[in-house]
Amino acid sequence: MDTGTHLVMGFALGGLATLDPVVADNTINTHSVLIATIIGSQIPDIDTFLKFRNNAVYIRNHRGATHSIPAVILWPLLITVFLGFIFPEANLLHLWLWTFLAVFLHVFVDIFNAYGTQALRPFSSKWVALGTINTFDPFLFIIHVIGLIIWAFGGNPGITFLIIYGIVVFYYVLRFVEQWFVKKAVLKIIPNAEKIIIAPTMRYSKWRIVIITDTQLFVARALKHSITILDEYDRVPIPKNKVIEKAKEDKNISAFLSFSPIYRWELKEFNSGYEVRFIDLRYRSKGHYPFVAVVQINEDLDITGSYTGWIYNKEKLRKKLDVAPR
Repeated sequence: MDTGTHLVMGFALGGLATLDPVVADNTINTHSVLIATIIGSQIPDIDTFLKFRNNAVYIRNHRGATHSIPAVILWPLLITVFLGFIFPEANLLHLWLWTFLAVFLHVFVDIFNAYGTQALRPFSSKWVALGTINTFDPFLFIIHVIGLIIWAFGGNPGITFLIIYGIVVFYYVLRFVEQWFVKKAVLKIIPNAEKIIIAPTMRYSKWRIVIITDTQLFVARALKHSITILDEYDRVPIPKNKVIEKAKEDKNISAFLSFSPIYRWELKEFNSGYEVRFIDLRYRSKGHYPFVAVVQINEDLDITGSYTGWIYNKEKLRKKLDVAPR
């Protein structure tokens, strides 16, 4: 989820914690738990700071170790110890329990995005992405804000957020049902699909789709269970040659390939060398595929420039590669 939604969820869990008699009957416990749930709802995304290093490091590591099983255990302990020094009279057991719930819920809801997490680490480095809830879902954000407003005007926070989370669970079930209907609609059009990647958007009834068959790749969209094929490509294996093997050694290409589950590739030859490009097919927007990895290699098979990330125009890409336009 996005930072804003995680934040309001942290406040919401602090309100829900007032149903716990140990928390509700003591002001220190109430305040410490609220602070803990807010911090716990944010702390797994501390790896966002990796963006300041470079995109390759960010893509390879974001929602990785910080969202893993050991992290879900470690974060609540660290937060509880930290707040224990600030609030020495707080009930540490209940402080830890609500902090653990906040951290766990952060990682859990991220699994439902198309981006996903490596939540099964260290047992598996596989990206777990169920693709039912958009990274920013307007309904989820608004319903949490409504709950906070009710709380601010004197409503019982525990009862309020208990009802709200009941609605949220029902909403998640509805999203799974919608995704299932979309998959069934896809199979009616392309019954030989080997794999179907369905990603949500901010609109409830609109989905991005990539369909993989043994010979083709289809990019489509769904609107109210109606499927429209937007692009189709031949499924061509990546060749094994010196240029491609050199490209895979680049950190940006390597990071992209470790993350993207479905992409197409391009190899272009110029007078001065080669350009290899990998294009993620999941994020088509206005006829453009913005999430790419590009590497340029000279005639001597030396890498002269590379980039991975979100690009919406050629000039920006050229600046990132630090080369003049061809």
